[in-house]
Amino acid sequence: MIVMQIKGGLGNQMFQYAAGRALSLQTGMPLHLDLRYYRREREHGYGLGAFNIEASPLDESLLPPLPRESPLAWLIWRLGRRGPNLVRENGMGFNPTLSNVTKPAWITGYFQSERYFAAHAATIRAELTPVAAPDLVNARWLAEIAAEPRAVSLHVRRGDYVRDAKAAAKHGSCTPAYYERALAHITARMGTAPVVYAFSDDPAWVRENLRLPAEIRVPGHNDTAGNVEDLRLMSACRHHIVANSSFSWWGAWLNPRADKIVASPARWFADPAFTNPDIWPEAWARIEG
Repeated sequence: MIVMQIKGGLGNQMFQYAAGRALSLQTGMPLHLDLRYYRREREHGYGLGAFNIEASPLDESLLPPLPRESPLAWLIWRLGRRGPNLVRENGMGFNPTLSNVTKPAWITGYFQSERYFAAHAATIRAELTPVAAPDLVNARWLAEIAAEPRAVSLHVRRGDYVRDAKAAAKHGSCTPAYYERALAHITARMGTAPVVYAFSDDPAWVRENLRLPAEIRVPGHNDTAGNVEDLRLMSACRHHIVANSSFSWWGAWLNPRADKIVASPARWFADPAFTNPDIWPEAWARIEG
């Protein structure tokens, strides 16, 4: 079997699931999830249960020990080479070695690239569809977006990117200049004025501060517990302006339209020590800002 360690926020979890699921489809081995990260995590919760995924959590007794919880047991396990083979992500870019896995493996990393699962895109999109139907408010927004051919999703990531000094130094926030240039790119490609649907973990800030030459609508009714609904609404838009965020990456990627236009930041990290050359799907425009 394949065991994927799940960690981080919802966007990161989706990358990990997609990479693991693609490997499962390639090898025929079932996919299981290691969810022990969330025993201590306070910033984010496990969210994949909201989707139609083909994987199940694995009993902890069948998993290798965690080095941060039981360092001695971890060392003994590593030296004894018992259980599944440990496969670590090597760097932030695409690791072709993952596709060479043929035996049971315990996999850890973030795997933030479409290249891990592009061959199974239709399956991944179907499985990363919310199980529950949208509630009445979200159904109304969904119908409005579906009826608007000029709908462009725009994501503003704030939260820990501005609240936490360490996260801010690593990631940074997209600048007003980025959003202006991204909107100009989308408008030029569309050939008409877009209607912008702005999503954020801080919708009040967006309402007060986002100034762009377009009609802006802010569906700010979903809280953190309802972020799956924001993903559903974002992916229903025709085109997309993403932030340097795995969450809005998925909001754009889940849109299956071949003619969608996606504008994304040319710099994904504020800290130049971090780089992932494979974060952008080939067709996405990289906008400076």
